[in-house]
Amino acid sequence: MATGETYSIRQFLDIAFQSVGLDWNDYVAFDERYLRPTEVDLLIGDPTKAKKQLGWAPEVTFEGLVKLMVNADLEAIGQKPVGGAESNGSEAATVRSQTVGSMA
Repeated sequence: MATGETYSIRQFLDIAFQSVGLDWNDYVAFDERYLRPTEVDLLIGDPTKAKKQLGWAPEVTFEGLVKLMVNADLEAIGQKPVGGAESNGSEAATVRSQTVGSMA
């Protein structure tokens, strides 16, 4: 699904690294050799059809999703997740618990 929003890798890095108290500039290097030669300037999906036909709307913010991903990685390596529901966005915590519950 699409949200009609677009974000940069830099925005993703800012949120992910800030959530664990780090500066991504200290850990991430850019190398032009790894750029795709046919990369488009802007990728953005249109959620209009899903909203109209299914009544769908995003329930997790971009920031909440990034923090949810960081916490999943921390848990995978045996570390405690950072922050509570408020730092992940309460909607992210809700979606996560629903997803985990439905997998059982």
